[in-house]
Amino acid sequence: MKIVVIDGQGGGVGRGIIEQLRAQGAKGEIVAVGTNVTATAGMLRAGADAGATGENAVVFNCADADVVTGPIGILRANSMYGEISPAMAAAVSSCPGMLVLIPMGKCPVQVVGAVENPLSKYLEETARKVIALCGEVQQ
Repeated sequence: MKIVVIDGQGGGVGRGIIEQLRAQGAKGEIVAVGTNVTATAGMLRAGADAGATGENAVVFNCADADVVTGPIGILRANSMYGEISPAMAAAVSSCPGMLVLIPMGKCPVQVVGAVENPLSKYLEETARKVIALCGEVQQ
């Protein structure tokens, strides 16, 4: 199983996802993909198996990911203060695997029906969902 965690800025959301995945016993390869080197480094310190940075890293790793996770802004070109390029957003939205995305208050994408929770709760729920999806895909 290939789990791709994408984040930008300082990588705090991605780092939190990886920490939760490790704490909850996720199996499979966790690949940290940052829009910048700071985000990638933070996710690697959290326990990712591999890391890569930049547009091509997003495009390459989304192509064969079983699950992609991160903030919902990774779906929208020019979001996250311009860190998500159109090619990155297209790669995420075209990924053949499942997407497990975290709604963020600052993101210009709003999901109707999403309950506002603290980030820590979203991180726990995201890890549970990713682990459950990985179990379904393996069968």
